[in-house]
Amino acid sequence: MKTFKDKAIISLILAIMGSFTMQAQESISEKILHKSSPNSHAPIGVMGDHMHLKNEWMVSYRYMNMTMRELKEESKDVPFSKALNNYMVTPTRMDMQMHMIGVMYAPSDKITLSLMLPYTEYEMGHVTRMNRSFTTSNSGIGDITVSALYRLLKKSKANLHTQIGVTIPSGSIEGKDLTPASEPNEVLLPYPMQIGSGSWGINTALTYTYNADKWSFGAQIRLILRTNTNENDYIIGNAYRLTGWSGYAINNWLSFSGRLGIRVTERIDGSNPVLNPNMVITADTENSGVILSNASLGFNILLPDGFLKNLRLATEYSQPIYQNLNGIQLKVKSQVLIGLQYGF
Repeated sequence: MKTFKDKAIISLILAIMGSFTMQAQESISEKILHKSSPNSHAPIGVMGDHMHLKNEWMVSYRYMNMTMRELKEESKDVPFSKALNNYMVTPTRMDMQMHMIGVMYAPSDKITLSLMLPYTEYEMGHVTRMNRSFTTSNSGIGDITVSALYRLLKKSKANLHTQIGVTIPSGSIEGKDLTPASEPNEVLLPYPMQIGSGSWGINTALTYTYNADKWSFGAQIRLILRTNTNENDYIIGNAYRLTGWSGYAINNWLSFSGRLGIRVTERIDGSNPVLNPNMVITADTENSGVILSNASLGFNILLPDGFLKNLRLATEYSQPIYQNLNGIQLKVKSQVLIGLQYGF
């Protein structure tokens, strides 16, 4: 699988985003019609999809559960035995749970500030050449993202905004656990089991939304660019994401959505000298990087009245429709997202 090594592509996309900023000429009136509807937000799986009016706050909680089962080599399914021909150990499954707290505040109608704090839990099952099974796990606070969203265009139904953020390397890259070969001592876990990246990052996006009376549409392009090699001598791959969605409001409190997305993540560059790439496939950086396309269905519930007015409950279920992996890796089976958002 080819990766995005031509940095000119990145420069071109950023230049286009900057061009939108410079050329957007439509001013925003002092008072913007703020229409609350269940489909005024994107599906819960889209981050940074909307902005707020001056002095508005929003707090949110997201829970994500992703399951990975079985192996793929590039786009083909392969048995565990093939991995064990070249490695002493292969993973058989991985479960990831993430809890994310978000806060948004708008100091003006054109700018919304955002902070995202994740807490992640990993569990990975393994099997050895000797047919011995074992499990490793890791958990902790991940990389924090702070960003600013800037409104480029506001019409009665259409919106365009950009997001510029910084990913802070607050998550640990020193997670350890016991394995059959290490007992009674813990050893450093491979790359996919580490909570953080260890690197500063740039998290930028361009989002367009269109909201009619019943229907809503949107699209977003997002780049996550790593800026430095971490203390363990590697840098995880840049990520490029494109997604589009449509929603339909059944009434004033319930809407359904469908979404298609594609994510390209580059291979890990460098390697941690502590990890033996011949021991397990997850310790070999050749087995990293992916092209993954998902199809998702979800719904939004917005409470229009009462004490909990403006509380939004959203959920989304995703399954891959295509995945092409570098080397041999666990394949994604499904993902569930549940979120609560409260604006005031």
